[in-house]
Amino acid sequence: MKITTIGVDLAKNIFQIHGVDTHEKPVVRRALKRGEMLPYFANLQPCLIGMEACGSAHYWARKLMEYGHTVKLMAPQFVKPYVKSNKNDARDAEAICEAVARPNMRFVPIKNAEQQAVLSLHRARQGFIKSRTAQGNQIRGLLSEYGLIMPQGIYNICKRVPDILEDAENGLPGYMRALINRLTEHLKELDTQVNALDKEIKLWSASSEACQKLTDVPGIGPLTASALVATIGDAKNFASGRELAAWLGLVPKQYSSGGKSVLLGISKRGDIYLRMLLIHGARAVIRFVEGKQDKTSEWTQRLLARRNKNVAAVALANKNARTVWALLTKESKFRPDYTVVQPTPA
Repeated sequence: MKITTIGVDLAKNIFQIHGVDTHEKPVVRRALKRGEMLPYFANLQPCLIGMEACGSAHYWARKLMEYGHTVKLMAPQFVKPYVKSNKNDARDAEAICEAVARPNMRFVPIKNAEQQAVLSLHRARQGFIKSRTAQGNQIRGLLSEYGLIMPQGIYNICKRVPDILEDAENGLPGYMRALINRLTEHLKELDTQVNALDKEIKLWSASSEACQKLTDVPGIGPLTASALVATIGDAKNFASGRELAAWLGLVPKQYSSGGKSVLLGISKRGDIYLRMLLIHGARAVIRFVEGKQDKTSEWTQRLLARRNKNVAAVALANKNARTVWALLTKESKFRPDYTVVQPTPA
C-alpha cells in the first residue's frame, strides 16, 4: 500500500497528516508531534506533499525535500473550498491533500534560507518604521496637550524638541520634560535601527547579480530589487510578465458575466509590501519625468497627458513588474532604448 499524496496541516506542536494511495483512497490519518515529523517522513517513500503557505511552511518544505519528497505550498484561500463540513485539523489536512493534487492549482514558490533572511530584514525594517512613526505621533500629540504644535515629520521632532525642553516658559512640568526627552531618545534609536537595516539590505543587493540588473530599471532601487529577488525566487515559475503583475495585484479586477467584460480597479492581491515598493518607486519616476527623452519617460509622459498621476503610477509599476520578469527569466540587462521588433508578414 503505497502513499502517493499527503496533506499536512501545520501547527506549533501537533501536526495532522492525511495520505492517499494511487486510487485516492485514504490510507493514513494521524497526528504527529513536532519531534516525530522528520523521522516519519524520512522512513516514507518519496511522495507528493502539500502544505498551506503559512508560518514555518518554507522551513518544513526544505526539510522534507531533503528526503526526496516533492513539496508544494498553496495559499490558504485556495485550500478553503476543499474543506468539507465543519473545520478541524483532520479535515484541513484532508482538504490540503485533495487541493495539492488538482491540475489547475496555483502554488507558492519555496524560499531558501537566504531569501527568508533577506525578507526578515525587510520585515524588521518595516516594524521599526511603524514604531518610529507611532513614537513621533505620540510625542507630537503629548506636546499638543500643552499648546506646543509641531509640524509633521521626524526631522522636525528631532530638531525642535531640544529647544522646547530648554524653554523654561512654555509651561511644561519637569516630569513632562523628562518624558519627552526619553521618548525622543527612543525615536532616535528607532531611526538608527532603520538606517542600519537599510545598509545591510543595500550590501546584500550589491552582492546579488540579479539585484544589480533590476536596479537599472527606473523606479527600482536596492530596497525594491532585494525584496523582489528574495520574494519571487525563480521567475520562471511565472508564465509571463503579466502573470507576475497579476500575482502582485497590479492588474484590473474582473467582474464579467454574460459576455460583458467589466474591469474594475486593481485587484490588490498578493504581497502588499512589494506592490507598495513598486508604486512608490513609480511615483518617484513620475515626479522627475518631465523633459526626459528616454522611452520609459516618453511613455510615462504620454500616459500622464490622458490619466491622473495615481493611475499613471500604478501603470508604471505594472510595466516595471513585467520588465522585472523579462530581466530575470531571460538573464539580460535592462536597455532603456529597447524596441520590440515586429515580425515581417509573409
